[in-house]
Amino acid sequence: VQLQAFGGGVVEAGGSLRLSCAASGRPLRKYDMGWFRQAPGKERELVAAITRYGRNTNYADSVKGRFTISRDNATKTVYLQMNNLRPEDTAVYYCHLMIALINYWGQGTQVTVSS
Repeated sequence: VQLQAFGGGVVEAGGSLRLSCAASGRPLRKYDMGWFRQAPGKERELVAAITRYGRNTNYADSVKGRFTISRDNATKTVYLQMNNLRPEDTAVYYCHLMIALINYWGQGTQVTVSS
C-alpha cells in the first residue's frame, strides 16, 4: 500500500488548512487510519485517528476542538481539517495505517504556522 499526503503550507496563526492522504494498493475501508506529526527535535506523535468506517475518532488533547479527521473510503482518502492553527502546530504531518503490525507512512507534508 502507498500513502501520499498533501495540503500542507504556510498559514498565519488562527488560520486553517486541510490535509489529504490518498491511499493506493488496498481497500482503505479495511483499516483504521491516523495522522501523526513531528516537530523539529521532537518525537513523532499521534494527532488524530479514525476507525475503518469512520464511526469513531480520537484526538490528541492539544488539537481537540480544532482538528477534525474524516475519511472517504470510496476515494481512498483521509482528511485532516485543521482550524484555529497555532505556532505549536508547526510540524511535518504524516498519514499512517498499520497492516499486520507493519506501519505504512505517507511521505509527510510540512505545516508551518506563523505567529
